[in-house]
Amino acid sequence: MTQAHGYAATSPTTPLAPFSFERRAPGPQDVAIDILHCGVCHSDLHTARNEWQNTVYPSVPGHEIVGRVTAVGDLVSKFRPGDIVGVGCMVDSCQHCAPCDDGLEQYCDNGFTGTYNGPAQGTGANTFGGYSDHIVVREQFVLRVSHGEADLAAVAPLLCAGITTYSPLRQWKVGPGHKVGIVGLGGLGHMGVKIAAAMGARVVLFTTSPDKREDALRLGAHEVVVSKNPDEMAAHAGSFDFILNTVAAPHDLDAFLVLLKLDGTMTLVGAPASPHPSPTVFNLIMKRRRIAGSLIGGIRETQEMLDFCAEHGIVSDIEPIRIEDIETAYERMLRSDVKYRFVIDMDSLRHGAAASSVPA
Repeated sequence: MTQAHGYAATSPTTPLAPFSFERRAPGPQDVAIDILHCGVCHSDLHTARNEWQNTVYPSVPGHEIVGRVTAVGDLVSKFRPGDIVGVGCMVDSCQHCAPCDDGLEQYCDNGFTGTYNGPAQGTGANTFGGYSDHIVVREQFVLRVSHGEADLAAVAPLLCAGITTYSPLRQWKVGPGHKVGIVGLGGLGHMGVKIAAAMGARVVLFTTSPDKREDALRLGAHEVVVSKNPDEMAAHAGSFDFILNTVAAPHDLDAFLVLLKLDGTMTLVGAPASPHPSPTVFNLIMKRRRIAGSLIGGIRETQEMLDFCAEHGIVSDIEPIRIEDIETAYERMLRSDVKYRFVIDMDSLRHGAAASSVPA
């Protein structure tokens, strides 16, 4: 076992605070990683505050991890000490069901093991995430990072926001000649704009905020539509091949369904705390339109996404923070006061106050 230090929530109402716990020693198939950067996802806040009613405390969030390999097990063949690697939303799955066999571990029939908030395969134990100084992960769930050293902090959000948007764009074969809508310009939406544009699609960003127009164009959108403006919306009726909806708040899906062509699809990746209003059935059946959902991506596809982003020079727009500022970051995130992802510099943990000892 090795002693780890991080920040944890110990209840839904207490701020995250220094926390000491034990990581397993690397086994034959394990990779030990010193964490350099960890992105801050809205899921971290949901979990820390038990908004999904499934948190196991103490909880160490963080599933957008970039770090450096420090040790590998005897059976590890893909990595060696010194490699720069990533860890995303999963650290294990059953490895024997049909989805796992197809490289779709995120849809594991027996439930994947989250990087934090468990449950671990076999034992059901809680897992602790990337708001910590190091982590030990099975080789199959470690990803190679080929971006340059200067970009590593901005690579971290690709491990969740990047793959969450890349996977549905690939699944629905977005490419040249397609007209693609991205709904929302937050942590997910800004990655959707960048990736869809790099895939060769014509990208239209939908936002409720007119002041986001300039930024959306900078990120790669070809056009920006203010969704509260009925004339701007009507001008696009029946014209989209695909819409990626990243908004994590309940809203009227019909307003976007009517923009789809015959056989067009709108895929939802935002996860609101309460349901969307039910869409009108006729908006679906009259044009054979579809509403779909998508959950992150498998390990093979996540590696593909990282390589695609490295090839196209894509990283997240970030604001680096110190670990002790995480609660301030959460409050700002709730106000959408970030462009577009906070990333924790883990040097701040190593050089900060020593973590208090709390039993794991």
